[in-house]
Amino acid sequence: MSNFRPLVLVALLLSSAAAAQDFVPVTDKDAFLALVKGRELRLGVLGIAIAINPDGTISGSASGWDLTGDWTWDNGFFCREMDWGGTKIDYNCQLVEAQGTDAIRFTVDQGAGQAAEFNLR
Repeated sequence: MSNFRPLVLVALLLSSAAAAQDFVPVTDKDAFLALVKGRELRLGVLGIAIAINPDGTISGSASGWDLTGDWTWDNGFFCREMDWGGTKIDYNCQLVEAQGTDAIRFTVDQGAGQAAEFNLR
């Protein structure tokens, strides 16, 4: 029984740490804007730096090419279309999730597809 208490304590600490790192859905446009306004979304491995602007535009760069686009908020989803160095990225509505105020995750096809996690700077 004496070994049981430390194991329970470790399990509780690990579950608390995991819970603190959970991503939470962002379904409100104002909450979304509060997260991204004036900040840059960064994904360093691919050299991506994006600004999502309150006026409905997207600007930035990815792997050395300019990235531009437009976005709207529709039924709790971030919907965008972009141009990446002359390559069109088709319109898609994405599930948005935040991890505190430091990270944001976008999952394509309203949450059914692939996801990308960005640091907020």
